[in-house]
Amino acid sequence: MSVELGPAIPGPSALGGSPRRFVYLALTLAVTEFKLRFFGSALGYLWQLVRPLMLFGVLYLVFTQFVKVGGRVPFYPVVLLGNIVLFTFFQEGTGAVGSVVDRESLVRKIHFPRMAIPVSVVLTAGFNLVLNLCVVMIFALASGVHPRWSWLQAPVLVALLAVLVLGLAMLLSALYVRYRDIKPIWEVVLQALFYATPVIYAVEALGVSDRIRELIMMNPIAAILEQFRHAVIDPGAPTAAEAAGGTLHLLVPLGVLVAAFVVGYRVFDRAAPRIAEEL
Repeated sequence: MSVELGPAIPGPSALGGSPRRFVYLALTLAVTEFKLRFFGSALGYLWQLVRPLMLFGVLYLVFTQFVKVGGRVPFYPVVLLGNIVLFTFFQEGTGAVGSVVDRESLVRKIHFPRMAIPVSVVLTAGFNLVLNLCVVMIFALASGVHPRWSWLQAPVLVALLAVLVLGLAMLLSALYVRYRDIKPIWEVVLQALFYATPVIYAVEALGVSDRIRELIMMNPIAAILEQFRHAVIDPGAPTAAEAAGGTLHLLVPLGVLVAAFVVGYRVFDRAAPRIAEEL
């Protein structure tokens, strides 16, 4: 005698059935993490400002007094601080690599949209970015940078960086559930990206060929940092298009950015129903 068991019950999806519930859960997780991060700390939220400033101080001393990389770069202290803040957002947001595994007890017990977890990590990094960018703007004004209409490009550039970060956060957190080597590998990749991206140097000041500069600008982070520098800090600096060798060359970093988001979403969406089983 055969028994009809009915259709299989699908596992929890990536986004869930209600966009409103998804947004609420992601925001709740992000705000909670943001508050808990500095719970019991004497300086509280100020630590989020102190960390990039300490790194900025060390790098500024090294690359102006010893290596002298920034001597020919106008507003180099502001450029360096802005680049550190933006790259720190990239680093913290992609730190979502272990976020799903870290919340194993939550994932196993509660039926909720799984993608809210990496999204909440990126949102938390975004809260930190807003605070740090306020410091950058104050420092820029104090250093003689004048407000311009091109500052309106800043939110667009930050949004593009956030799309890249979110795509990588989804991809890495989904892969890490099954492949635990992803985290140490990504830590090495982050270190390599820091030096391969014009964070501590200006791409036009490098003593390399135009081809090498074009290769550097294929990195979407490099394109965003370069355009941020031109639009917000130094209008005399090359635009991202000029540094990349032409506007059409920007299609490469833009394609990488879009591909990272699409692939990250597809991989996480397919893995979401099985995450609890594979933990």
